[in-house]
Amino acid sequence: MREPAFWWRPPGLVSSLLAPLGAAYGIITERRMTRRGALAGLPVICVGNFTLGGTGKTPTALMLAALLRELGATPFFLTRGYGGSIEGPHRVDHEKDSAGDVGDEALLLARAAPTIVARDRVLGAACAKAMGASVIVMDDGLQNPSLAKTLTIAVVDGRRGIGNGLVFPAGPLRAPLNIQMTRCDVLLVVGEFDGARAVVARAGARPVLHGRLTPEPTAVSSLHARKVLAFAGIGDPDKFFATAEQAGIAIAERRAFADHHRFSAEEAAELVMNAEHDGLSLLTTEKDRARMAGDPALAALAAKAHVLPVTMVVGESDALRALLARALA
Repeated sequence: MREPAFWWRPPGLVSSLLAPLGAAYGIITERRMTRRGALAGLPVICVGNFTLGGTGKTPTALMLAALLRELGATPFFLTRGYGGSIEGPHRVDHEKDSAGDVGDEALLLARAAPTIVARDRVLGAACAKAMGASVIVMDDGLQNPSLAKTLTIAVVDGRRGIGNGLVFPAGPLRAPLNIQMTRCDVLLVVGEFDGARAVVARAGARPVLHGRLTPEPTAVSSLHARKVLAFAGIGDPDKFFATAEQAGIAIAERRAFADHHRFSAEEAAELVMNAEHDGLSLLTTEKDRARMAGDPALAALAAKAHVLPVTMVVGESDALRALLARALA
């Protein structure tokens, strides 16, 4: 199921009708978030967001791990493993595990650094520490109070911001913004800035960093002079399409699916057939490609689909390094 469009418009009839449910959900979430978390015995850096859907958390986590290694640390990723069946704690093997086991995000993270999947974040942190981690990078978890955080970075989509500003199901917020803001130390606004102005205005003294998703040049050049059928099952497919077009990739057709969508054999065959019929190359995200791995029914789609890897680049890199160094200390 894709997120409803009314989340990203000014409050109207539907959101008003759902507002009481959102208020009740917000109260429950707020009470949970006020609990004190357990200490991990090593620094914990959390990458979260205020809303449901994609903002760029996974590219941010990958970028942070690279910076932490440059600072001499040994980062481990810790993730819930959304979409996977393993409760953990489990160290991800990106060559043997599938998205059905550990989720698509965990597979991407595991290519860059050791990754622990654990529904119980405290047990997962203990597992990472026992395996040699000197710092933990949590992909998601701002709203999860079980583990105390040393530094929490909230990633905000600069184009969409927090939408209508209401709590799920009336809007995209995971909890009331005020309680979430008290649980974060830094804001990272990704892409365009206009939609995030209301959030930034409430940041107070918290540092506000500016990031952008940069496509891998080799992947872009391989699609030069081709027209593509772009498809994505992520939190915000339109962001992926816009990133590809801004890189100079000509998108002739686009197909958007729900976040973490598991492609069926019929959908895969249709994508391949449509692309071949229209003389188009197939283009998708790293997460979508990861979900295809190990499924024979999706082998043809996986073989034909080009991937557009992206890297998070932060303008205030020196300030971010200083924040990470302080967290490590």
